[in-house]
Amino acid sequence: MSTGDCVDLELVGVRIETPANVPLMQLRENDGERRLLSIYIGAAEYMAIEHAVEGRTPPRPLTHDLLINVFEDLGAHLRRVVITEMRDHTYFAEIQLLHQGQTHVISCRPSDAVAIAVRADIPITASRELLDEVGVVGVETANDPEEIIDEFRDFIDTINPEDFQEK
Repeated sequence: MSTGDCVDLELVGVRIETPANVPLMQLRENDGERRLLSIYIGAAEYMAIEHAVEGRTPPRPLTHDLLINVFEDLGAHLRRVVITEMRDHTYFAEIQLLHQGQTHVISCRPSDAVAIAVRADIPITASRELLDEVGVVGVETANDPEEIIDEFRDFIDTINPEDFQEK
């Protein structure tokens, strides 16, 4: 997939979606409409991404660290990850790398791609076609605990007992 067919994304974060208690990864378009892409992920990938974002380094390499080490030891340079498509409610991604002057594309899950991208500090992108299909405009996420607390305090400060009376 060529660079012109892709849109740069930023990782907004990972969180547990309630009430289903399912891990969710959220990515947002860097420019333009700032569309949001939300993808359900596995618990292990949730932890891998969260640890990398928080800068926690395990005493021994985890799976994503190991994969990066293998690429580097073989002389491959990670270029970017691309979330390419959704088929039958399943998202697909690829890791693009350069090895001995040749570009290689490796199919993978988006959660693994992002876990690698965060660790290797490489761009996260999505196909423009995918964002046009499933990207959501105008959705704000509430990942900042301070923001949540402030909103709750505003609610408490403005609530009246009359608000709960039947009319």
